[in-house]
This record gives sequence, C-alpha cells and structure tokens, in this order.
Amino acid sequence: MERFSSRTKILIGVAMLFFIIVLGVTGYMLIEEDGFLNALYMTVITVSTVGFGEIHRLSPEGKVFTMFLIIISFTTYAYALTTISTHFFEGQLKLLLSGYGTKYIKKMRNHVVICGFGRNGQQVAKELKAHNLQYVVIDQNHDEVMKNMEKTAGFVEGDATQDEVLLKANIGTAKALISTLPVDADNLYVVLTARALNANLEIISRAASESSEKKLRMAGVNNVVMPERVGGAHMANLVTTPDIIEFLDHVSVHGEDPTTLEQFECPEVSSASEIKTIGEFAIRKLTGANIIGFKTPDGRYILNPKPETKVIPGSKLFVLGTPEQIESMRTTLLDKE
Repeated sequence: MERFSSRTKILIGVAMLFFIIVLGVTGYMLIEEDGFLNALYMTVITVSTVGFGEIHRLSPEGKVFTMFLIIISFTTYAYALTTISTHFFEGQLKLLLSGYGTKYIKKMRNHVVICGFGRNGQQVAKELKAHNLQYVVIDQNHDEVMKNMEKTAGFVEGDATQDEVLLKANIGTAKALISTLPVDADNLYVVLTARALNANLEIISRAASESSEKKLRMAGVNNVVMPERVGGAHMANLVTTPDIIEFLDHVSVHGEDPTTLEQFECPEVSSASEIKTIGEFAIRKLTGANIIGFKTPDGRYILNPKPETKVIPGSKLFVLGTPEQIESMRTTLLDKE
C-alpha cells in the first residue's frame, strides 16, 4: 500500500482530534447535562490528561464515559499532535534546505544533473561524490530525498520533464545530465527537454528495452545504459571469464583500491614543436604508472599505445597504477605543461 502523504496525515490527525472533541462534548452534555462550555472544558482536560479537577461530581455513567474517552483519545491525541508537529518541523527544515540549495545550485558550473533518485540514481550520486564532482538531484518524492539528504549535494523537488524544474537545477551551465527514471517514456521526455535547454549537454539515460534505446538516441542521448543487459552480461562473464572479471573488479576508478584507473587530459603546448611522444614523457620510468590507452581529439581509441605516439593537446591518456603512482603522474604532467 502506498504511504499517505504528509498533507493527508495532517488532515487525518485534525479530523481525529475534531471527532474526539465532538464526541466528548456531546457525551457530557447528554450524560451529565452540562452546558456547552463545561462539557468542552471536561473534554479538553480529559483528552489532554492534564489532571485538573472535575467541575462537579460525576455520575457512574459519567465516570464510565470519561474512562472510555481517555482510552480512545490517548493514542488519537498522541498521533495527531505528533503528525502535526512533525509536519511543521519538516516544513521548516525543507524551507531551510531548499533556500540554501537554491542559492548553492545557482552558483554551480559544469555540474551533473541526476534525474531520479531510486537505486540507480543513488549509485550515480555515490560515484560522482567519490570523484568530487558537483551534482544536483531532481526527484518528485520529497520523503525519499529527505531520507537520503546526506547523499545529495543539492536537490530540486519536482518533475524532471518540466522546463522550469530543469532550469531550477541550472541545466544551462551543467556539463552532463543522467536520467535514471524507471519509465522509458519519462526518460525520453527528460532528454528532449534537456537538449532543448542546453544543446551542448552530455546526456546519459537509462533504458529498459532496445526499442527505447533507439528512440533515446534519436532524441539526442549520447549514451544509453540498459541495467538488465549490463547485469546479465556481467553474470555470464563470471562463468565464461571469471578471472578477468575478478581482476577488473579490483581496478578502482576513484582511488579506493590498490589499483586505480585514471584518465588525464593531455597538457596544452604553445607550439607544435613542443609536442612530445609518450616515450619522451617517460611516465613509466618516473612514476611507475602504465599508460594502457590513448584517445585522440577526434574520438579514436588506441589500446596499449606505442612510445612513438604523440601526446597531442585535446587527447587523453588512460593510466593504470597505484594511487601514489597516479598522484605522481599528475604532478609530472603538471610540471611538463
């Protein structure tokens, strides 16, 4: 069963309080023949259990009714007050966090927008946090985001398919958008909206079917990920090539494991005569790290590049090594710039 929203809980709590008060006033007026004010007074002190004295000596029927009223009102009164106070506290907290988040998000540049904060969205946030990248989460489920607030750098509550919601996430200055919504149609709407607002945005989307993958690519997605396909391939590879998969599982991409895989932007040079080869950088000799891949400025990948490969500005190096070796290479590249 779907949980009640905060507003529904408030209405239920208020209705229960009102019902108890009406029941008490009616009962005292009928059983004890009290006036409205006295009946209301007896109801309030009975429900709130403050322990004030009775207005007059109660009849046996009045005593039985009072005990009945105390029993049924105890949990009702506690539930209503807890729900109402919690709602206002969370409302103030939401206002505080939203106000701070809005100012923080407006200052963001080259950040990542995550649409959807389910299991996939939370894993994306975890990885981006490990890489020290700024990101904003968009989700309609306020309770879910509040529960995982420590995992988010900033959040926008709303429908990611709407222009105004994406604009609140500062989509115009973002460098990438990752849509992890469970429904492919929603991901498609997000992609179309985001591409219209930022033509240079790198867009990655989740998809559940191959037909949706084609549509998403036509809509302007740069990369489509199908979790079921990836998970199935991974499990099959654990049977066919278990040692290779286990080895790759020990290769970290954010420095948490002994072996780390990092990518480096090749340094800029002032003239073509200053362009060096991989061999001239002597990365292996100076740092102990290994260059296992190279990406040219036009997007071609070269595995295990030769020492004669020229390190052209705009290309990338893929380096395997320990965190210490990676840090040493980072220093070496900076010194070579």
